[in-house]
Amino acid sequence: MRDLLPSNRPALVLAPMQDVTDLPFMRVIARRGGPDWFVTEYFRVHPDSVPHPYTLRSIVENETGRPVFAQMIGSDAGSLARTAKQLAALPVAGIDLNLGCPAPIVCRKNAGGGLLRDPDAVNRLLETLRAAIPCRFTVKTRVGHADEGEFPELLEIFRSHGIDGLTVHARTVKDLYQTPVHPECVRMAVETMPCPVVANGNVVDTATGMAYLDQTGAAGLMIGRGAIRNPWIFSQLRALFENETPPAPSHRDLLSYVCELYDELARETRRFIPESHVQRMKKTLAYISHGLEGTFEYEMRRARTPDDFFRICGSHLDNNTPLPDQPPQDSKLFCGFGGLLQS
Repeated sequence: MRDLLPSNRPALVLAPMQDVTDLPFMRVIARRGGPDWFVTEYFRVHPDSVPHPYTLRSIVENETGRPVFAQMIGSDAGSLARTAKQLAALPVAGIDLNLGCPAPIVCRKNAGGGLLRDPDAVNRLLETLRAAIPCRFTVKTRVGHADEGEFPELLEIFRSHGIDGLTVHARTVKDLYQTPVHPECVRMAVETMPCPVVANGNVVDTATGMAYLDQTGAAGLMIGRGAIRNPWIFSQLRALFENETPPAPSHRDLLSYVCELYDELARETRRFIPESHVQRMKKTLAYISHGLEGTFEYEMRRARTPDDFFRICGSHLDNNTPLPDQPPQDSKLFCGFGGLLQS
């Protein structure tokens, strides 16, 4: 992964988020500056699995000009090795293993963050995959399952297998997304690992991003929910790295983003049902509308039809008022981001 890093600034990466970071979302984000590379939604891997065709399109139809890593999730070493070889034959920048997903349904299957309960299993799995993967092999992890005190042992395992990059979401699995991150854990990884380390979690604007880099020395930032809320965040950070003035989007810019995402997703929907599409968009709008002044968030929760959707968006967003830099400090969707600014 080191050869993908920009020569003069930290790397910027879009986090993989299930049911969000598909091909349409990648297109929309890329048009607003976008990251240095993408990571696909995870491919669920088990003995009978085949790579999901829709997720494969994020690789084979990626026309953004940005590299894309294929991410896998699972616990069966043989199946993961088989799938990794299949994915490595495609135009991917590398293969990424998900050791961070905290979803209970995933962890109950000892996949994602659930694997962190068993460091020996992680060790065996990485040994198998490192031998099987012919290209870049990276890992995305949490700092432990129940406690960040588990992280030093995990780092020694990661270090021993010659992975090409490590992304650290600096919360435990049990933390979900409800606590501040632990930048000291990312710093520990930077000091321990011979490969580049990317920091993830709680980057909601340029101030939190720059603070995270300053506190950790990470080679880059991976941004997830913050990029749903503000798709210009990559351009803004890139401008600061290059001592330029960051873009300052308005509500009308946000309206254009929402409408474009609506259209891109609609175009990719095999059987378009207007009311169902509105419900799908509302899941994304929960992050976009959160913290904006007025009743936008309240009204959007009650939208049912496309007419409702566009009327509400237009009435609240069709103006040139600058967007707020950050969500509310007491946000339930972006918990604890103020901790980065207080360190």
